[in-house]
Amino acid sequence: MHKELSDLINRNVSGANAVAYLTADSKKFDSSITVDASHILKVIEFLKSNKETSFNSLHCISGVDYMDHMEVCYMLTNYDPTAVRDVTVKVKVTDRVSPAVDSIVNVFAAANFLEREVFDMFGIKFNNHPDLRRILCPDDWQGFPLRKDYVAQKDYNGMTVYPDNKMNMEDREFIVRQDMIKKAQAAKAQ
Repeated sequence: MHKELSDLINRNVSGANAVAYLTADSKKFDSSITVDASHILKVIEFLKSNKETSFNSLHCISGVDYMDHMEVCYMLTNYDPTAVRDVTVKVKVTDRVSPAVDSIVNVFAAANFLEREVFDMFGIKFNNHPDLRRILCPDDWQGFPLRKDYVAQKDYNGMTVYPDNKMNMEDREFIVRQDMIKKAQAAKAQ
């Protein structure tokens, strides 16, 4: 189904460059379709409005950080009883300084809070979003907690973010190991 769907997208959305990524066993693992980030709005509009696809529900928008790039993943479903099916559409975002993609809030109202969460956790901006602001962290929080290069601030409004007496030692050791890995990677890069 994914190959046919990516071909349908390419025939109807010029420049989308849709590519189907199939797993060895698509019943156990998710397959996906990647599209050019600059065409995500047109692709989502097409997938919702086209009679052949009619993906009428947006389940989730999530972000993924791979260090060299980030991805935004859109999980859609068609609830037509004769053709219930899911698809995950992904876009690659290579700009880590000012990552941005177009908002799909005008297509799926549920995208409002989902895009805000991805913005809050990864710093990916959604162009033309009606109210793009943090949703989980305070407005003045520094950084984006789900990025792999994130380092939490030590204090926030007079509170210690990671107080020693409240730290799980396994978590603390993990954080220390991650800091050591980052320092080693930085030294190696120089």
